[in-house]
Amino acid sequence: MSWLARWALVAVVTGCSSVSTVRVQPESVYVGPHLRPIAVVHAQVTSAYLLFIAIPGHVDLDHVVNRMLIAAAKTLGADKVVDIKVDITPDDGIWTLRKLIGWRTAEASGVAVVVEDEPPPSK
Repeated sequence: MSWLARWALVAVVTGCSSVSTVRVQPESVYVGPHLRPIAVVHAQVTSAYLLFIAIPGHVDLDHVVNRMLIAAAKTLGADKVVDIKVDITPDDGIWTLRKLIGWRTAEASGVAVVVEDEPPPSK
């Protein structure tokens, strides 16, 4: 195996990120008044650790929420993301031992919505 193939394998195995989206029918999902759901978005980043050295992966909630989740929703044409749920592997306490040989993951998901104008009041 050539050195280039080895580096490619290491890059694929050690850190990865993904954004998954699925379009939804507005009548299938209720998110609130004057909001029309268009998609459910899920973003995830995983980064490996070896002897307390992080293999780059930007495992933090700021990156996952703002640069991945909301950016993907805006690309789909959404005005906002509602019902955001986040999860991240802790990096302190007993979880520090996971940095010997292990990984950290951060993920966020939410519903991409378009804000609809209020109908004018009837006279």
